[in-house]
Amino acid sequence: MQESREVRGRTVEEATERALEELGLRRDQVELTVIRKGKTGFFGLGSEEAAVLVRPLKQNSEEPTEAIEPNEEIDTAALAKEVLEDLLRLMNLDATVEVTACLEGEAQDAKSISLDVKGDDLGVLIGRRGETLASLQYIVRLIVARYQRAKVPISIDVEGYKQRRYGMLRELAVRLAQKVKTTGQSTVLEPMPPDERRIVHLALSISPDVTTQSIGEGEVRKVAIVPRKH
Repeated sequence: MQESREVRGRTVEEATERALEELGLRRDQVELTVIRKGKTGFFGLGSEEAAVLVRPLKQNSEEPTEAIEPNEEIDTAALAKEVLEDLLRLMNLDATVEVTACLEGEAQDAKSISLDVKGDDLGVLIGRRGETLASLQYIVRLIVARYQRAKVPISIDVEGYKQRRYGMLRELAVRLAQKVKTTGQSTVLEPMPPDERRIVHLALSISPDVTTQSIGEGEVRKVAIVPRKH
């Protein structure tokens, strides 16, 4: 189970949204405590960031989460692996699927499943900026959820693409944070999916000089890196 986390933002709403994004959880999956409401100040003077403490709630094991008969056990990871293998076979791709540890930035609760596809010439599965991979992951999640009658956090990687991408994003976040610190001016990254935005938030979460904010809606949602007010 993830530990409690204190997160700050310009408002309580922004701090809460950022906390949920970093944890990869919904509002009904956490206990929220407002530490400080924050204030804007007069012409920016005396302003103070809002702060919230979020604690992931334990999942209620008594709630039915699987569409199975009594005494029948289903290994959800094995099911997800089989679904992905069937899809790859239908695409006439010669590849293998392994169940791996979840990457930082992905949902990491007890039900999380991470799959890695290995093989040759699998760029077609990744697509431009990982768009094809995101679609494949979405399809596998839908099929497994339909069978289980419950949403299951499933992450799919192809030959370590996400791991490399996450590493690049962490390095980019640190470089841009240094630029923001030096210039005193905010910067905005390109639109990214939730897991990639979470990587940027986490990379700069303990920075004493900058803070991050998610802006925009839907597919054009971005992360802004702004100077931290002291």
